[in-house]
Amino acid sequence: MEELIKHVTQWVAIGVELAAVLIIAVAVLGAVGRSILVWVGRTSSVEAGIEGLRLRLARWLAVALEFTLAADILRTAVAPTWDDIGKLAAIAALRTLLNFFLQREIETAARAEASGAKV
Repeated sequence: MEELIKHVTQWVAIGVELAAVLIIAVAVLGAVGRSILVWVGRTSSVEAGIEGLRLRLARWLAVALEFTLAADILRTAVAPTWDDIGKLAAIAALRTLLNFFLQREIETAARAEASGAKV
């Protein structure tokens, strides 16, 4: 029974990582499409278009980071060693810091956009 749980957990972790890959792929494809529109000049302001594009991509990357962290937690949850726990702690710390700074930048840009100022 324990082996079955380990196998199921590993497959779920792979599925969660696949979801993160799909999120990143769709976000990047959308960003490429929007950047082409900005370069062609279909938006009113190139700077505003680029900033909006960058922030939208950052939001999706933050979501993908959460998914990859969830996959790492799943992998470590089944019979972890101290080495596994240490690696998870390091990965979680780095991803949390990255997510924190992404979120802070998104919020700063949103406040600037709401006030009508340039970022």
